[in-house]
Amino acid sequence: MPLLRFDLIEGRTDDEIQTLLDAAHRAMLAAFKVPERDRYQIVQEHKRGRMIVEDTGLDIERTDKVVVVQVISRPRTREKKEDFYRLLCEELERACGIAPSDVMVSIVENTDDDWSFGLGRAQFLTGEL
Repeated sequence: MPLLRFDLIEGRTDDEIQTLLDAAHRAMLAAFKVPERDRYQIVQEHKRGRMIVEDTGLDIERTDKVVVVQVISRPRTREKKEDFYRLLCEELERACGIAPSDVMVSIVENTDDDWSFGLGRAQFLTGEL
């Protein structure tokens, strides 16, 4: 059920983006223990000058492979969030050659009444999910 939004600098091929999305999905499945078909991913590509990702004074070097991931989700434990950060970096490095220094993540939490998966119903509230 988490909704993952990816902001990338344009230039990747469709296959590279698919590999990135598959890697992120594997990390989410492992960390959050959601069903396989809980897959909601949106990619937004930006021109190089339209995406600035600095390091908050941490001396983290970024490249044009930088990926900013926003996860919109029901509340998760600190442990699950930390697992996701680690697993996402591992998967992206292994599958895509993206360095952990090029991965930035923000998790935005909401509640069951903030979701409708279609049909004009709040499936978490109606008991359908």
